[in-house]
Amino acid sequence: AGVVSDEMAQRNKGNTPVVPLAERLEIVGAIRYVDEAVAEDVPHKLEMWERLQFDVIIKGDDWKGTDKGDKLESDFAVHGVDVAYVPYTQRTSSSMLRRILERELES
Repeated sequence: AGVVSDEMAQRNKGNTPVVPLAERLEIVGAIRYVDEAVAEDVPHKLEMWERLQFDVIIKGDDWKGTDKGDKLESDFAVHGVDVAYVPYTQRTSSSMLRRILERELES
């Protein structure tokens, strides 16, 4: 399972994660269905596929039917990789959690 590196998060979202990469890798790696947790440290998901040769990529269903999602499906279909969508967690926003943590740290 890929875990976005701090550098890629900074590049894509403008923020570094609150939880350090090593801890996020440990959390994801502890999931029963995960064989290995690896840092996603390149800007394009196909680069990760070239390194790991996975057969499924999982994205939030907020990508489904969008230009980004359609491109992802098209790019990976060539390699026999399925794109699986999981329900987007609207009530659990990383931005919301960041704001709460920052307020607590300021107190």
